[in-house]
Amino acid sequence: MSSLKEVRTRIASVKSTRQITSAMKMVAASKLRRAQNAILGMRPYASKLNEIIQNLSHDLEGTGEGIWSDDRGDNKVLLIPVTSNRGLCGAFNINIVKATAELIRGKYSGQYNNGNLHIYSIGKKGADTLKAWGFKVDEVNTGIFDDLSFDNTVAVAEQLMNDFLEKKYDKIILIYNEFKNAAVQILRGQQYLPVAQQDSADGDGLTTIQANYIFEPDKKQILAAIVPKSIKVQLYKALLDSMAAEHGARMTAMHLATENADELLKNLRLSYNKARQASITKEILEIVGGAEALKG
Repeated sequence: MSSLKEVRTRIASVKSTRQITSAMKMVAASKLRRAQNAILGMRPYASKLNEIIQNLSHDLEGTGEGIWSDDRGDNKVLLIPVTSNRGLCGAFNINIVKATAELIRGKYSGQYNNGNLHIYSIGKKGADTLKAWGFKVDEVNTGIFDDLSFDNTVAVAEQLMNDFLEKKYDKIILIYNEFKNAAVQILRGQQYLPVAQQDSADGDGLTTIQANYIFEPDKKQILAAIVPKSIKVQLYKALLDSMAAEHGARMTAMHLATENADELLKNLRLSYNKARQASITKEILEIVGGAEALKG
């Protein structure tokens, strides 16, 4: 059985760790509320805007905005894994890295072997792990989550849009965690560019009804304004989703860590009490033995 001093040292260490995990849990919960409000407020707008673009996707052909839906195949591909800059958030980061590696080794292995697959990592953890696994990361953006806003996202989106226009990439794929609730994140692999064409039938084989929009002032001007904005909004929505999912994952991870610390403290205190009781019993036996020896 461990000595009393060893057990006391372990109890003090676990208490210190528990204070840290409990504090991190509260900080993550506070940040989660703000991030959750942001994504829940953005999601209906982004969804409706994307729905409009999907309905207009067939009308983009023959217009200046048709460049954004120009399917040039997937000869040159850019993967954008979205992770966090910090750890201690469970499987949040590693799931993104695994999904990215699976795409590289599977669907886009030919492009990777030919040097036509590139990685633009948003978040430090994803870049570090991919490099450790032997993949080349072309560019890393670690600052966008320090002050995530639509204006800051626009700069990144415009860079990606220009690269697509200049045919540096034929396809751009976003890989991120979509926020569902504090305990659940949904892994998403979304084609960012080109704008995906809407199928004429849904998964049940039923014909999809196309919306008949009335344009004012005219279709060309509306498309020129709405399509680039929609592309920027979709990136902003993905980053908001990822941020909310990160805080939710960290809050859950720290909650479980705090519970584990509580359980460990309970067991250590039990061990300490047993060791202390054994020590006291031993001392009593020695005193009694000594007293009996004196009598004899």
